[in-house]
Amino acid sequence: MKVLVIGSGGRCHAIVEALGRSSEVDKIYCAPGNAGIAQSAECVPIADNDIEALCDFARRHEIDLTVVGPEISLAAGVVDRFKQENLRIFGPTKAAAQIESSKDFAKRLMVKYGIPTAAYATFTDYDQAVAYVRSQPLPAVLKYDGLAAGKGVVIAQSYDEAEQTLRDMLVDDRFGQGRVVIEEYLQGEEFSLMCFVSGRDVYPMPVAQDHKRAFDGDEGPNTGGMGAYTELPFITDDDLAFAMERIMRPTAEALAAEGTPFCGVLYGGLMKTERGVKVIEFNARFGDPETEVVLPRLKSDAYRLMCDIADGRKTSAEWSSEATLGIVLASKGYPGSYAKGAEIRGVESVDGAVYHMGTAVCDSRLVTNGGRVMIVVCSAPTLAEARDKARAEVEKIGCDNLFHRSDIGDKAFKNRK
Repeated sequence: MKVLVIGSGGRCHAIVEALGRSSEVDKIYCAPGNAGIAQSAECVPIADNDIEALCDFARRHEIDLTVVGPEISLAAGVVDRFKQENLRIFGPTKAAAQIESSKDFAKRLMVKYGIPTAAYATFTDYDQAVAYVRSQPLPAVLKYDGLAAGKGVVIAQSYDEAEQTLRDMLVDDRFGQGRVVIEEYLQGEEFSLMCFVSGRDVYPMPVAQDHKRAFDGDEGPNTGGMGAYTELPFITDDDLAFAMERIMRPTAEALAAEGTPFCGVLYGGLMKTERGVKVIEFNARFGDPETEVVLPRLKSDAYRLMCDIADGRKTSAEWSSEATLGIVLASKGYPGSYAKGAEIRGVESVDGAVYHMGTAVCDSRLVTNGGRVMIVVCSAPTLAEARDKARAEVEKIGCDNLFHRSDIGDKAFKNRK
């Protein structure tokens, strides 16, 4: 079988590797891919939002399954276009992907169907939004309604900061014209629960926790994710049961009831609060970097599983009991401005998985080509062993322009107390 993976980051590298383990898959293409993915798949120079070119490629090469990585492709309607051509594709339609592409859509859906989330209000008018924020306690959670590459959420600690953020979003159109969702601030431990979803059928993956802040101790600016791990001791069986029965399954059923049935991966960004588990956000695809630590635990055939989901068949997923932990190496200066082209050495000596996020080959040398550059993922029978192994292996990679956090996974041990 021939497979096309759409995307270029570490998430897509992990998807390619999972599909490559299938005995049914003979050939994998990735559009556009990256230097690491090129070792396992044939990379083709098609942008992830060039819908017509992607569709034409899949048709001409008789692709048996296309898997969508990034949200930009889903929001652009790649699934709808492929379905018009009767091409099998794993991912939600543009309408169903609104669960991620419009925070207002997601909040209205949750309120309508009684899915636990933070109280909120939506605004298009700057003055009205400012008046509302000033009537609420701080901190204020401000979310741009559309896609903003992970940069559209601000937790304002002062009213002045809130007003400036609202001006960026509603007056200066920093992310484009749109609306702003203002939410109640919730406290607790965040965790990610991804599920394979086909209509009303929902199959959970192992839970994971991402680390968004750039530096140790959750200091510094928010990023796309500096590391993740599975096996969360502070999330109990009761927490998971609640998340599945009150959040993930009801959301899939709600989308189906609204005439926008979901197919693909529904990502629940959840928080365990004093008042129970609540939704922080939904995504309509595999999370990043959570995918890099979750998919290595998949024991089932990834190709067959994704085909079952895409075709609407009942299926199942079997997972390894091992813990996994991944540490991201990022360019110095990220998430702000950073240089590219620094040589990366020692990747081949790592005893673990190395998923490339932003790399390139220049004069036969592997070099940095993005903010987040790669993630080193290690597995072990226990989380402590996986953490210690990942910390040792990441030190084997040499580069003058990379940094990483040294405390990925530490929350799991602090929260055991």
